[in-house]
Amino acid sequence: MVGKERGFGGGLIHSGEVCEAGDKVMSSAVQDVKDLIDHLPDDASIEDIQYHLYVLEKIRRGQADIRDGKHFSSEEARERLSKWLNP
Repeated sequence: MVGKERGFGGGLIHSGEVCEAGDKVMSSAVQDVKDLIDHLPDDASIEDIQYHLYVLEKIRRGQADIRDGKHFSSEEARERLSKWLNP
């Protein structure tokens, strides 16, 4: 099945996730926004929508960074954080 999200094991597979068959599910920003709007309550304010769009964009950027190898291993993150937490 091709598409933004698929029912799978009682849940949905979203953009960038991999289903059990190993197929990567791709989507467009427009489809992600449509899905976001569909899942917000009818009384959501413009500020609510802006906030959720902001979070969605941060997630998309983070996924792109991971895909491009721009991330730290758990050990690297621990080392970096220890410098801040244990000066």
